[in-house]
Amino acid sequence: MNRNRLETQAVEAALAALNDVAETPWAAIDGKLHKEFQFTDFVEAFGFMTKTALAAESMDHHPEWFNVYKKVRVDLSTHDAGGITELDFALARRMEALCR
Repeated sequence: MNRNRLETQAVEAALAALNDVAETPWAAIDGKLHKEFQFTDFVEAFGFMTKTALAAESMDHHPEWFNVYKKVRVDLSTHDAGGITELDFALARRMEALCR
Protein backbone atom coordinates (compact mmCIF):
# COMPACT_ATOMS: atom_id res chain seq x y z
CA MET A 1 0.00 0.00 0.00
CA ASN A 2 1.29 3.42 -0.96
CA ARG A 3 2.41 5.51 2.02
CA ASN A 4 3.09 8.68 0.00
CA ARG A 5 1.05 11.76 0.87
CA LEU A 6 -1.79 12.31 -1.60
CA GLU A 7 -2.26 15.62 -3.36
CA THR A 8 -5.44 17.61 -2.67
CA GLN A 9 -7.24 16.47 -5.83
CA ALA A 10 -6.50 12.81 -5.10
CA VAL A 11 -7.77 13.21 -1.51
CA GLU A 12 -10.97 14.85 -2.76
CA ALA A 13 -11.59 12.08 -5.31
CA ALA A 14 -10.90 9.28 -2.82
CA LEU A 15 -13.04 11.04 -0.19
CA ALA A 16 -15.98 11.23 -2.61
CA ALA A 17 -15.63 7.50 -3.36
CA LEU A 18 -15.40 6.66 0.35
CA ASN A 19 -18.49 8.71 1.13
CA ASP A 20 -20.42 6.86 -1.57
CA VAL A 21 -20.27 3.79 0.68
CA ALA A 22 -20.25 5.47 4.10
CA GLU A 23 -23.37 5.61 6.23
CA THR A 24 -22.37 9.10 7.39
CA PRO A 25 -19.71 11.16 5.64
CA TRP A 26 -16.02 11.45 6.31
CA ALA A 27 -14.30 14.83 5.97
CA ALA A 28 -10.73 15.99 5.36
CA ILE A 29 -9.88 18.35 8.23
CA ASP A 30 -6.41 19.70 9.03
CA GLY A 31 -4.65 17.08 6.91
CA LYS A 32 -6.54 14.13 8.39
CA LEU A 33 -9.55 12.03 7.50
CA HIS A 34 -12.15 12.68 10.17
CA LYS A 35 -15.38 10.99 11.22
CA GLU A 36 -17.52 10.54 14.31
CA PHE A 37 -19.22 7.15 14.56
CA GLN A 38 -22.39 6.86 16.62
CA PHE A 39 -23.46 3.54 18.16
CA THR A 40 -26.38 2.38 20.28
CA ASP A 41 -24.34 2.03 23.46
CA PHE A 42 -20.84 1.80 24.93
CA VAL A 43 -20.51 -1.95 24.36
CA GLU A 44 -21.21 -1.57 20.64
CA ALA A 45 -18.76 1.34 20.37
CA PHE A 46 -16.07 -0.58 22.22
CA GLY A 47 -16.69 -3.67 20.09
CA PHE A 48 -16.17 -1.55 16.97
CA MET A 49 -12.92 -0.22 18.42
CA THR A 50 -11.74 -3.75 19.23
CA LYS A 51 -12.45 -5.02 15.70
CA THR A 52 -10.81 -1.92 14.24
CA ALA A 53 -7.76 -2.35 16.45
CA LEU A 54 -7.21 -5.85 15.07
CA ALA A 55 -7.59 -4.64 11.48
CA ALA A 56 -5.32 -1.65 12.10
CA GLU A 57 -2.63 -3.84 13.63
CA SER A 58 -2.73 -6.19 10.64
CA MET A 59 -2.25 -3.14 8.38
CA ASP A 60 0.47 -1.67 10.63
CA HIS A 61 -1.53 1.56 10.61
CA HIS A 62 -3.15 2.92 13.74
CA PRO A 63 -5.89 5.52 14.16
CA GLU A 64 -6.04 8.52 16.41
CA TRP A 65 -9.35 8.08 18.17
CA PHE A 66 -11.40 9.09 21.15
CA ASN A 67 -14.35 7.31 22.73
CA VAL A 68 -17.03 8.62 25.06
CA TYR A 69 -20.00 6.37 25.78
CA LYS A 70 -21.53 5.54 22.38
CA LYS A 71 -19.42 7.84 20.18
CA VAL A 72 -16.05 7.13 18.58
CA ARG A 73 -14.24 10.07 16.98
CA VAL A 74 -11.56 9.07 14.47
CA ASP A 75 -8.75 10.95 12.73
CA LEU A 76 -6.60 9.16 10.17
CA SER A 77 -3.32 10.34 8.71
CA THR A 78 0.03 8.80 7.94
CA HIS A 79 2.39 10.69 10.23
CA ASP A 80 5.63 9.76 8.48
CA ALA A 81 4.14 10.97 5.16
CA GLY A 82 2.89 14.21 6.70
CA GLY A 83 -0.72 13.80 5.61
CA ILE A 84 -3.36 11.55 4.08
CA THR A 85 -2.29 8.51 2.08
CA GLU A 86 -3.94 5.54 0.36
CA LEU A 87 -3.36 3.63 3.59
CA ASP A 88 -5.67 6.02 5.47
CA PHE A 89 -8.43 5.45 2.93
CA ALA A 90 -7.91 1.67 3.14
CA LEU A 91 -8.33 1.78 6.93
CA ALA A 92 -11.36 4.06 6.61
CA ARG A 93 -13.00 1.56 4.24
CA ARG A 94 -12.28 -1.27 6.71
CA MET A 95 -13.83 0.80 9.48
CA GLU A 96 -16.94 1.36 7.37
CA ALA A 97 -17.29 -2.38 6.88
CA LEU A 98 -16.74 -3.06 10.59
CA CYS A 99 -19.28 -0.55 11.87
CA ARG A 100 -22.22 -2.36 10.28
